[in-house]
Amino acid sequence: MKAISNQAVRLPQLLARLMLCALFLTGIAFGARAQTDTTLTKSVIGKRWIVETRDGSVIQGIYLGQTEGGIRLQTDSAGEVLIPHTQIKSTKIIEDSRIRDGAYWFENPNATRYLFSPSAFSLKKGEAYFQNTYLVLNSFHFGITDNFTMGGGFELISTFSGTPAFYIAPKASFEINDKWRAGGGLLYMNVVGVEEDFSGLGIGYGIATYGNTDDNVTLGLGYGFVDSEFSQKPFINLSGMKRISRRVGLVSENWLVPSDGYYGLISYGLRFMSERITVDLAFINNGDIAATVPIGVPYVDFVIKFGK
Repeated sequence: MKAISNQAVRLPQLLARLMLCALFLTGIAFGARAQTDTTLTKSVIGKRWIVETRDGSVIQGIYLGQTEGGIRLQTDSAGEVLIPHTQIKSTKIIEDSRIRDGAYWFENPNATRYLFSPSAFSLKKGEAYFQNTYLVLNSFHFGITDNFTMGGGFELISTFSGTPAFYIAPKASFEINDKWRAGGGLLYMNVVGVEEDFSGLGIGYGIATYGNTDDNVTLGLGYGFVDSEFSQKPFINLSGMKRISRRVGLVSENWLVPSDGYYGLISYGLRFMSERITVDLAFINNGDIAATVPIGVPYVDFVIKFGK
């Protein structure tokens, strides 16, 4: 922070350090839009349902209707079954697109973010997730509306040292059509108790995402700032994810950070998924890093999603 207060480091170099630090120390639910609690009506006869019972069992089948005794499902393995109302904990309708080769592919629970950078997909109103990166950075994000998410976090070591580093990250996004989404947001970071005249640093950005929650690519542009001084050239981000199986996806996040010219960073890794949890195991690399660590610097995070 001394370098900042004395203005000894030029803005692009500060912003490059910010992004490097964020990529190494920060990160980036079972809220599937395709799965919503539903009223038991005749209008959903013929739809594929998932019924969770109070003993933890999960039964999947075609909804045939209901009687006073319970819900009737046509299952693939056991034929028609009757599930008593008293045993039902929750019901969910599954879109046909979520059934692949006879197996149910739950919605990607962490489609709103790659490793560090966001996509233009949003949390739904009432959904939330907790993310931990490298065991030291903790962040929380909550869907205020279907199109606006508020996030924030803190770094554990600096908190115990008495100079806590924190950030806030509001994001708004909207659907253009079935394939395209767009949005924008702000990442603001500061450290408490270090410099009285330091007002923080961060980046304001815009993003466009093409694809669906399983397979997509995002282009982002943003301008960084330290105090009230903005970078002259934009940060550029290109990220993508590809789901290759029911529980595994590929994820990549790549940055061009303005300095004297541009400084590049790439990442590549795997995302392991369950219906509410994801774990990212990736590597961050460029020419300088590869000269010392050929495969790159390991990156690890996990996300737990809450809500719908």
